[in-house]
Amino acid sequence: MASPAPATAVRLPDFYIVGAPKCGTTALYDYLRQHPQVFMPFHKEPLFFGADLHRRYGRLTFEEYAALFRDARPEQRVGEASAWYLYSCLAASEIKAATPQARIIIMLRNPIDVMYAQHSQLLFNQQEEITDFADALAAEEDRFAGRRLPPGPLRPENLYYRRMAHFSEQVDRYVSTFGRESVHIILYDDLGADASSVYRHTLEFLGVDPSFAPSFSPSNENRRVRNRWLQRLVYDPPLLGGLIPRLRRYPWAHALRSRVLRANSEKSARRAMDPALRRSLELEFEPEIARLSATIGRELDGWLTHGL
Repeated sequence: MASPAPATAVRLPDFYIVGAPKCGTTALYDYLRQHPQVFMPFHKEPLFFGADLHRRYGRLTFEEYAALFRDARPEQRVGEASAWYLYSCLAASEIKAATPQARIIIMLRNPIDVMYAQHSQLLFNQQEEITDFADALAAEEDRFAGRRLPPGPLRPENLYYRRMAHFSEQVDRYVSTFGRESVHIILYDDLGADASSVYRHTLEFLGVDPSFAPSFSPSNENRRVRNRWLQRLVYDPPLLGGLIPRLRRYPWAHALRSRVLRANSEKSARRAMDPALRRSLELEFEPEIARLSATIGRELDGWLTHGL
């Protein structure tokens, strides 16, 4: 990682939403951006930390990363959200070295639902060619070994469905690095059931006015692609490939990309998982869920009832 500039020259985050993917991080990012005492940059997922992670379009330099926060006012709390920091084996220690007093927000969900939602997201993003979820799960070991990968730029970690969903060791890594008092854990179930309460407790954790009420509009809902050719063009443009690392640094590029993706898709309920496959995955993940329950001090037995 590039050596940081002197502390007086830049502003780095006071807190990080570190993951996990498909657990509500986009919604929380959107809600926190509305708070007048919080600054979060336009660029969600800058993915600066985690030297062990792959980047589709290269890694930001330290100067580019620090520039994301230069418009923050002195009195604001500054944060960023990169959902793959939780998976990374190195991000926790790198964040600690750069910002020792940082606060960490971790968002968790039933790992079986996370894997299924991730598969659906990758199909939408044109980064997954295996349309059947069970077959995609079966391909994980080959993909971990570098085989059967889709063409084009991609982050292979996206395809490691089981590995990404083993949250207990990932959470423990952050708790061990930052201390339990500096780690705030949110369950996706709680966010869906009572977003205002979850938001208020998060604001209290961050030390800002907990009475502020944002617009709790839906974020990152499951969507179906209208035109797959256009979708592929957006995610892997043949004539702009070399420019993407620079274009993604600009707010207008993010806004344009988001508008095109929204226009080329429509909300679509995710098809229910095959009950036999769900039950098989519940049996497989039962020990992991028990470990996670002990790690975070929350009862998670409700995650193991859907396949009965």
